[in-house]
Amino acid sequence: MIVRTLEEIINTPRDTKAQNWCSRRLLLREDGVNFSLHDTIIYPGTETLIWYRHHIEAVYCIEGEGQVEETATGKVHTIRPGTLYTLDGHERHLLRCTKRLRLICVFSPALTGGEVHDENGVYPAATAPEA
Repeated sequence: MIVRTLEEIINTPRDTKAQNWCSRRLLLREDGVNFSLHDTIIYPGTETLIWYRHHIEAVYCIEGEGQVEETATGKVHTIRPGTLYTLDGHERHLLRCTKRLRLICVFSPALTGGEVHDENGVYPAATAPEA
């Protein structure tokens, strides 16, 4: 059984920070559960291009306001508490934050925790699972 608190994660290597967001990585590939779980904060006034070409991501909003725009179609979806969106087609998208967003995110395959978005918003493909 794995038991963790958010307080244990903050200001550790599992607390990943970028210009537009911070992601507190509660579960990672090394935990051996085949998905990763993140408590993510998106900063107000930001827009982030993201394309999880190698991962499926499910996102559940628990706080804040924003939008996700499908770049291929221009379709815009409002994000507010209680909203779920899943990138089941690996959609490239723009994530916009108008009021600080707090999102619970699940990735499959699981992230290692060290991934960085490249210039296209992509995380690298997963390699063989850790032993």
